[in-house]
Amino acid sequence: MENQRSLHIALVGDYDPQIKAHRAIPIALELASKQTGHHIGFQWLGTDLITDSAVLNGFDGVWCVPGSPYRNENGALQAIRFAREQRRPFLGTCGGFQHAVLEYARNVMGWADAAHGETAPEAERALLTPLSCALIETIDCLELDADSLIAKAYGHLKVFEGYRCSFGVNPQFEGDLLSDRLHAVARDSVGDLRAVELADHPFFVATLFQPERAALEGRVPSLVSAFIEACRRTAS
Repeated sequence: MENQRSLHIALVGDYDPQIKAHRAIPIALELASKQTGHHIGFQWLGTDLITDSAVLNGFDGVWCVPGSPYRNENGALQAIRFAREQRRPFLGTCGGFQHAVLEYARNVMGWADAAHGETAPEAERALLTPLSCALIETIDCLELDADSLIAKAYGHLKVFEGYRCSFGVNPQFEGDLLSDRLHAVARDSVGDLRAVELADHPFFVATLFQPERAALEGRVPSLVSAFIEACRRTAS
């Protein structure tokens, strides 16, 4: 393997060893490192520490991790906006998916009143609302868009992934939110939205499911490897 500098990944979220996904993420990155041949360094960035996007300048990629509600919603949104605007590879899983959609709604769609129903349940434009059936320690089938980054990562159009989640995109706003720029790339067995991508970005993928969980079974999460490869391409 040729000599190359380490890739530096920001893990945006409030670390809690009791959260299964947080235990899985370092293992997922280690497995992805071995598979891709890229040395990976990572740092947990508590959302309450993100008061200025300058803290993210030294990172090759941003992963907004599960664990919402975050201690500082604005910190998470600021990190996502940085990755979107600076074209840094971005992966959002579970809470990261929810906040990626929220950031886009507020700062691209101009929906200043868009809110997360977990923290503002009475909001008129609650973009994230309780799922009709909470996905707690659940595995479900997903249909992937054939032209998506996520489908290329998995190498399949049908996959099974796990969840621990209670909130998703409010169907009332889904039609207006999705476009040629932000588009649906995965839906579950009943057609509900489970992943989005930004079309005009090197790698901006957000999933309601938690692909990192595969690492706890010794399997390399395909989407994490694809994220790392994107970090390598944009860093070189």
